[in-house]
Amino acid sequence: MTVVHNTRAEGPAADRRSAPPPEPAPGRPRAGRRRRTAALTPWLFLAAPLALLLMFTFLPVADMIGYSFTDWDGISPARSYVGGENYTDLVTRPARFEVFVVSGFYLAASFLQIALALYFATVLSFNTRFRNLFKGLLFFPYLINGVAVGFVFLYFFQPDGTLDTLLRLVGAEGRHLWLGDPDLANPSLAGVSVWRFMGLNMVLFLGAIQSIPPHLYEAAELDGANRWQQFRHIIAPSIKPIISLSFILAVSGSLAVFEIPYIMTGGANGTETFVIQTVKLAFQFDKVGLASASAVVLLILILLITWVQRRLFPEERVELS
Repeated sequence: MTVVHNTRAEGPAADRRSAPPPEPAPGRPRAGRRRRTAALTPWLFLAAPLALLLMFTFLPVADMIGYSFTDWDGISPARSYVGGENYTDLVTRPARFEVFVVSGFYLAASFLQIALALYFATVLSFNTRFRNLFKGLLFFPYLINGVAVGFVFLYFFQPDGTLDTLLRLVGAEGRHLWLGDPDLANPSLAGVSVWRFMGLNMVLFLGAIQSIPPHLYEAAELDGANRWQQFRHIIAPSIKPIISLSFILAVSGSLAVFEIPYIMTGGANGTETFVIQTVKLAFQFDKVGLASASAVVLLILILLITWVQRRLFPEERVELS
């Protein structure tokens, strides 16, 4: 009996000593692994775009800044460091900045472009017949390649061409040098820019207008507000951030105009812009160092003007309720 009693007494203690250590609660390592995966996933998706941005944007800009301090001609493997001589050359020759006068035509045209885009976006945001058709027609020019647009309007503005023929139909006789007369060339080219880019602004405005809650229009109609009053008190305040963005893009775009005037006139007859001048310095006069300095100056001007605009017209959060 005693032996049996001792065996029974020592049994539980022996079982406790020989039992394996408790295993960790299931799921904890998986939860930690899941958190690490969730933290890394966004960077995996961003890796390719960031690599492309670094390769095709930031590295070329860094090279351009380096070239601006040299006298490289773009062909010779040798290039000498000249310090700030290229920048001094630009600053001491005011004639190089006279081309910004041409940008004034495109700046004025961009304001007209924004006004027309805002008008069409407002009209097409209401229940208008064939509004989807008009949206497509107005946005279509932006989808056309810029080179194709240049060649189309090159024939459009030819003497006795399409535009002169249309003017004769309404009784306006005469033979106009739309691209050969310095007084007509820049307004004509700016008009092409309005035709091409108005659709983009219209789509931006239209998307912002469609985000306005419908009950605001219903309340305004109950109060007897007409379309103009709805635009003034509902639409315009609600899309103010998009309007500010459009003005920023308009100013920076007017300073960097290149494609249309280069294709249609090559910068002749007083249509040369700052970018066309820079391209000629690099590829016509083999002054890549000076052209790089010119591009850096343009980049600084655009960044400075954008900063001033953001300071004068800070971004405001619009509450739609």
